[in-house]
Amino acid sequence: MCAFILTCIDYCNAVLANLPDSALAPLQRVLHAAAVLHAAACFVAAIGPRDHITPTLISLHWLPVRQRITYKLCTMMNSVYYGQAPSYISDIVTPVTHLPGHAHLRSAKKGDYNCPRVLSGFGRRSFSVSGPDAWNSLPRQLRGIAVASTFKRHLKSKLFFQAYGVSTTASTIAGP
Repeated sequence: MCAFILTCIDYCNAVLANLPDSALAPLQRVLHAAAVLHAAACFVAAIGPRDHITPTLISLHWLPVRQRITYKLCTMMNSVYYGQAPSYISDIVTPVTHLPGHAHLRSAKKGDYNCPRVLSGFGRRSFSVSGPDAWNSLPRQLRGIAVASTFKRHLKSKLFFQAYGVSTTASTIAGP
């Protein structure tokens, strides 16, 4: 049941990038309900309907919805950066090195991607803007990891710490 719920939350969640918290709140409530179901099914914790769910989410190593979206965007950008993404995704984003007159910039040497300027909220949510924005915000050493599985573990560890302030080792974290 929880695997089905998590799959539905994660499916195409990159299109939810840069939405306000009020729009993501219903998905976050579904994630909390899934954690309660999982905990009840596994007898991990006796969770009441009014108890805080965050400790259970931490024990299950589940990221909140906003970090799940960032996780998806960054893994897609990692595959773009290392040439493993299909051309229809790679063609949407532009490395700073490919922009005329920008090859000498520090951002080009760091492996940044161009974040086009947009005027609307809809434009900010497009992959051509949200993908490079998420990628450019990652530390350089994280972006330098070419092996996808290793990159995902370290990325999840970073996002987990960002969400909960809890440090975990990258090897103990499984799935988003």
